Order: sequence, then C-alpha cells, then structure tokens
Amino acid sequence: MSEDKDDLRYWLALQRTPQVGCRTYLRLLEGIGAPEELFAESRQTLTLLGLKEVSIESILKPDWKQVDEDMAWAEKSACHILKLKDDAYPSRLKEISDPPPVLFVRGAVPTISSLQLAVVGSRNPSPVGKKTAEDFSRHMAMTGLTITSGLALGIDAISHQGALDVKGITVAVTGTGLDRVYPARHKRLAEMILDEGGALVSEFSPSTKAHASNFPRRNRIISGLSLGVLVVEAAINSGSLITARLALEQGREVFAIPGSIHNPLARGCNALIRQGAKLVETAQDVIDELAQYGGAPQTVSSQETIVGVNSEKIDASHQDLLQHIGYEPTSIDALVAETGERVEVISSMLLVLELRGIVSSAPGGCYYRVN
Repeated sequence: MSEDKDDLRYWLALQRTPQVGCRTYLRLLEGIGAPEELFAESRQTLTLLGLKEVSIESILKPDWKQVDEDMAWAEKSACHILKLKDDAYPSRLKEISDPPPVLFVRGAVPTISSLQLAVVGSRNPSPVGKKTAEDFSRHMAMTGLTITSGLALGIDAISHQGALDVKGITVAVTGTGLDRVYPARHKRLAEMILDEGGALVSEFSPSTKAHASNFPRRNRIISGLSLGVLVVEAAINSGSLITARLALEQGREVFAIPGSIHNPLARGCNALIRQGAKLVETAQDVIDELAQYGGAPQTVSSQETIVGVNSEKIDASHQDLLQHIGYEPTSIDALVAETGERVEVISSMLLVLELRGIVSSAPGGCYYRVN
C-alpha cells in the first residue's frame, strides 16, 4: 500500500471513531499533528487528551473493515476522498472555524473550489418562491457562478435544476453518505448534476443514512464553500436561517428576497433584511456585491431582471389591474370593488396575466402576483 493511502486510512479511521466529532478531530490534529500518530499512543495518553472511553477503545482497536470499505468506495469512478491538508481541498472551506477534516466528493473535484453562490429556502415554497429560485439560479449560472445547495425538496432542488436548465454547474452538499441519494426521488437530479460537470459533497462516510442531526451540520459546508448565500423563502427558525447565520459567522455575504408581510415564508427573509442582510430584487444586485471577489461573474443585461413586471409587455388596462393585486391572495370580488370593472372583464384580464406568468390563481377564486 502506498504511503499516501496508508495515511488516508488513519484519517478515515479517526473519522469513524465514536464520539469524535469535527471539533474534537480538529483539536486532536492541532495537538498531535497527524491521525497516524494518535493511533500509536497509549491508553493513558489518549485519556489525557480528554477522549471518552468508547473513543479510546475504537482507537486502540480500529475497525479496519469499515475503513477499507471507505477506501473501496474511493476506487469507484469519479469518487474521491479529500483530507484537510490536501491541495485539492477547497480553500474557502478551510477558512471556516470547523471545516470537515475529511470530505467525500463525487464528480468534478475542481468544481467545489469554483466561485459559488449558495441558494437555499423552504422545502415547501410558494409558487412565487419556486419561480424566484428558478429564475435567480438560471441567471446566476449563466454568469459563470456555480449554484450550491443541499439537494433537499423545494428551493434546493429547484435551484439545482435552474442551473442545469442553462447548462450551468451546480454542487449539492448532502446529509448522507454519497453511496445513496436523499431524498430518493432526487436520484435523477443527482445524476444530472454529475453529468453536467458538477459535484456531490459530504462530510459523512459512505453508508451513513439520513438523520435529522446531519442536515444542520451540512449547512455550514454549503455556506463555507460559497462566496455568499441567497435566501429565497424561509420561515422563522427554519434551516435556511441557520445557513444564513452560519454564513455571517463565516464572513460570507447574505442576500435575501423580500416578501409580503402576509406570507409566512417571507418572514425569515424579511427578518434577515432587518438584521442587515442585503435586499436583492435582481440578479445584478447579487453580481454587484460579489464583484469585489473578482473572477468575473458576468453582468446580466437589463432585460434579465428577475423581480418585477416588465410594463412594456402588457397594456395599460392590465397594468392598472396589477396595481390592485399584491403578493398575497386577492379575490375577484375585491378587484371588482376596487376597479369598478365587471366580473367578466376582470376574469378575462386575470386569465391573460396568468397565461403570461404574471399572476397565479389560489383557492377561493383569488389571485396573487408571481412576477
């Protein structure tokens, strides 16, 4: 076995040691220097290092079978294991206070060191949120930015797909081992990410199943890989706000899409803006802020604004009607009362606006703005 592979085995053995989390692992590296040296220490020294008995037993008698299974996974096509000390390990991720000592990657390793924008949000977004996430991801990918998210339902998946729709690059950070896809319905999406030159990333060893505690942990990697985090829709106390908080702690930019005060999924974004996150309405808003990092996200043309209606595309009567339709559902009866128009006229105009993707219908004969 080569010296490098032998070294990796010790890194993986420590990765799999019970009760040795990321921070303990990093503390041990700082104190001892290399995992291999730790495995040569006595029980007494391991005790003095503050390790728990279950960890000490595992270090004295490593489960090399599991380690060899990890090594075998890395022998598969496009599967890689990066150690914190490796040159290929993303430099931005190394900057955070608790980078994963070991990173598992499927796909193109250089992609995870590219200029990235994280796009996160609700798992159950509104129609407005879906369209916003898709449009922003498409436009940002067209500038050359890699779109990074968590492969989850809702905004995550929409953001990945938005980048793929324009042949852009996207990175998915998962909360499971990379020998599986969670949720399972996103298996095809994961394959598309790889096919287009993107990557799947995890700090969890192969065979690690989905567990609720894994997903908040992976959020720091999403933000840590990225120049900034764009929050599209988020309820108060949501996982997306955790990612935003981590991004701030890591010195990353935080962007938020404002929303209606009547939309529960906008409250998280509105709160972020009150706390100092940058309010954004167009892709250009994000590009202007990221310009300081160099590397060229390209300018988006003025015709590619994301939020807001292009008034030149609809006639004056439809524009007037839109003045009475907000981002919360408004009934046809209310529109009749406010405009003085007949029900059939309002209904006809709403149909035109809906076909143009400017408004959308809601239960109870209501309509709201989506663009």
